[in-house]
Amino acid sequence: MKSFWEDWLAFFQAYGRFFLKQVKKGFLFLEEGKKIFSSLLYRQRGRFAQPISHLWLGFLLLLGIFLSPTIEEKLRGQAMGWEEGGGEEGVLTAAGYFSANTYTGGVRGEVVEYVVKKGDTVASIAKKFGISVDTVIWANNLKSTKIKAGQRLKIPPVTGVVHKVRRGETVYSIAKKYRVNPQNIVDFPFNTFLNDETFALAVGQTLIIPEGIMPKAQPRIKRPSLASVSVGTAAKGMFIWPTSGRITQRYSWYHPAIDIANKNAPPIVAAAGGKVVTVIYSRYGYGHHVIIDHGNGYRTLYAHMSNIYVKKGQRVSQGQSIGQMGSTGRSTGTHLHFEIIKNGVKINPLTTLQ
Repeated sequence: MKSFWEDWLAFFQAYGRFFLKQVKKGFLFLEEGKKIFSSLLYRQRGRFAQPISHLWLGFLLLLGIFLSPTIEEKLRGQAMGWEEGGGEEGVLTAAGYFSANTYTGGVRGEVVEYVVKKGDTVASIAKKFGISVDTVIWANNLKSTKIKAGQRLKIPPVTGVVHKVRRGETVYSIAKKYRVNPQNIVDFPFNTFLNDETFALAVGQTLIIPEGIMPKAQPRIKRPSLASVSVGTAAKGMFIWPTSGRITQRYSWYHPAIDIANKNAPPIVAAAGGKVVTVIYSRYGYGHHVIIDHGNGYRTLYAHMSNIYVKKGQRVSQGQSIGQMGSTGRSTGTHLHFEIIKNGVKINPLTTLQ
């Protein structure tokens, strides 16, 4: 009987060892399988990593396309110095160079194509689009003013020149080529730059050169001369010239102001007495600028100053120094960007100052 139980005990011990050995083999097999499976997953992940990354980039690109109008509007508002608000603080809506609220209809920044109709002339087409005859001729490399029905013409958005950027060119070299101030190119709201602080350009991009004149060309209608002015000189109406220098840019739908440039950075004075309602120091848009409320529906704005000598809420008298000319903000050189606002609308300062 004893040997019977001993045999059974030996059998169970042997079976137990066999079972534990098989269990151990099973665990080792599972572990090996897990490693192989993990390796396959890793390899597949590497295999599909590039397509997945491209898929995400494509998704982000599509998202950017859908959101681009909103983003562009925001960035343009920051670059141009647009501000929201109003009332007592004197912060103007769309206080930058271009106001879609003020100018409606016919505002465009791109070159369009026009098919000549019977009876059209270069002069009639130019008049229709509000640009000069020379602009139409230069944009289409016309040898004369003769055109025929069915001919397709390129029509720039403003009087001037359309230029495709070449390697090595800058805003300054292009401005010199077409006999304009660099600020004219920068202020046109549809011109874009790789860097809004340095005005870097991309090779091959198209620029609109407002008031530009083709090299060696003799315009059919001479561009109005830009006069020099002296600070404090009495003008018709209630305003005096706010600084001394040369007028380098006139009033237009995209630039509702005049620019007065002077490399010597002279003082800037209040064009009329009033209360300082805005003093802003900024690297963008208007740069360092001041707005004065004259209490009769008129306000004046002085932009791009290097130094400001007044504070918000301060009363100033006509001719009092309020700052120094500079080149802060969206500026290509030392000048004053001067605006006159009547009842919230920016008017041509030359109608009041000359």
